[in-house]
Amino acid sequence: MAIVAGVDFGTLSVRVSIFDSDRREGKPARLATASVEYPLHRKREDPEYATQSHADQMQSLIRACHQAIAGAGVSGESIAAIALDTTGSSVVPVDAQMQPLGEYYLWCDHRAKSEAQEITALAHQQHLEAIEWCGGVYSHEWGFAKVLHWLRHNPEKRAQFASAFEHCDMVAATLAGVTDPSKVVRSVCALGHKWMWNERWGGFPSQEFLSSVDPLLDGVREKLQSPVKTSDHLAGHLSQYWAEQLGLKAGIPIPVGAFDAHWDAVGASIREGDVVNVIGTSTCIIAISRETNLVPGVCGIVPGSVHPAFTGLEAGLSATGDIFDAIARRAGTSVKELSKGLEKYRGGQTGLLRLSWDNGDRTVLVNAELGGVTLGWNLLHTAQDELFAAIEGTALHTRIILERMAQHGVRIDRVINAGGVPQNNAVLNQVYANVLGKPVLVPDGVPTSLGSGIMAFLAAGAYPSLEAAQDALCLPHKTYQPEPKTVAIYDRLYPLYRDVYFALGERDAAAVQLGRVLPELRTIATQSLE
Repeated sequence: MAIVAGVDFGTLSVRVSIFDSDRREGKPARLATASVEYPLHRKREDPEYATQSHADQMQSLIRACHQAIAGAGVSGESIAAIALDTTGSSVVPVDAQMQPLGEYYLWCDHRAKSEAQEITALAHQQHLEAIEWCGGVYSHEWGFAKVLHWLRHNPEKRAQFASAFEHCDMVAATLAGVTDPSKVVRSVCALGHKWMWNERWGGFPSQEFLSSVDPLLDGVREKLQSPVKTSDHLAGHLSQYWAEQLGLKAGIPIPVGAFDAHWDAVGASIREGDVVNVIGTSTCIIAISRETNLVPGVCGIVPGSVHPAFTGLEAGLSATGDIFDAIARRAGTSVKELSKGLEKYRGGQTGLLRLSWDNGDRTVLVNAELGGVTLGWNLLHTAQDELFAAIEGTALHTRIILERMAQHGVRIDRVINAGGVPQNNAVLNQVYANVLGKPVLVPDGVPTSLGSGIMAFLAAGAYPSLEAAQDALCLPHKTYQPEPKTVAIYDRLYPLYRDVYFALGERDAAAVQLGRVLPELRTIATQSLE
């Protein structure tokens, strides 16, 4: 039927996979995957800083594409489409010729905290409907906050500023040879979740509102205007120049891109009633629904953002794998080494309660000013104890998010753990099944870039629908069943976690009886070992 390329731009590398729909006993197969790293620029003196170069990323894409084609043993001329997803909100300002005026403010760049707070406060003051569609809080990780921060801190470049783009839109435009910002097709996924865009109010928030945040945003709404489409539309066709650079055929279709977690959910076979935890350096929690219900604290409710025919919902944790890595790094080892023996741990046995705020809280508090918290230390605790407690903590945080979604009408029948971490961490999957009290499904193989492969197949006309492509391409699932005895332990631990989460995470939290937490942790630890 077709051979396509699926591209996934992550935080530290780009992955290119080649898929052939006619291989492996009639089922589509990943013929080859290549991954090439690019630098992430950090500053020790400013831990909120995280940027990347567009040029570095495109050079890495070239190398990865050639390696993947060689590994697949096919001709680049035979590839019928290329689709790409990226991190987000990762934002780059550009001039009138689409040349970057600086580096991407990466999704994990948190410098725009004060800008986000100003946007949130004015949105509520002016009763802006858009703020309710992103959980009631505008995040420092999102587009308008980052653009405003850039404008405030780059006065010498303001005159050149013509527009700003999400990474997924910028790469697609680059590959298609688009040099006019007004001609770039923008992703509903990116704009709906991170830029308060919705057809209900005519797209972006009004210029009056944006200017009231800061006069530096005067005219920005017009500068951001260009077509906005779901991913069943095309961003363009591969230009001659980039076809030569990538070793592909000019003119092949490029569908409108999206965020990596949203297409990872597609690659994990998301259906209505599923929640997909895309667990990597952070966690994105993705669901789809035919109905559109607003959920306080959830990052975005956007029609068409995951599946063109459904409303997509996004929530998540600001750090997951990053927390595990930090614990291992402080212990002078790796997560792989520190994880040896974790399968012998029992739920709650450490007596530790660890909140996953090391990089702030994305959902449901949306508070970047929080920090990691661990309660219950004694003199004998080890780094391995903390790692297990951190796994439990990310699962307990996920339970808070899923309960919030369910309370507001989101159907949750299945939980799927996708992303890179679940592929290599059976302990984590079992902990999640026990904490959530539901079977946890995990793709039996590497799902990364599978979603972009599916979208490339659709652009090539290889399948009649997204569901048909999923049925043909998605991997079977392994299932982790909840263990009743351990579920009962976590049902006791969860109220403690929930009380501490809201008591420490909300500035105006009502008083709760935190004095019971430490004694109860000890009791649970003792009883878990009986």
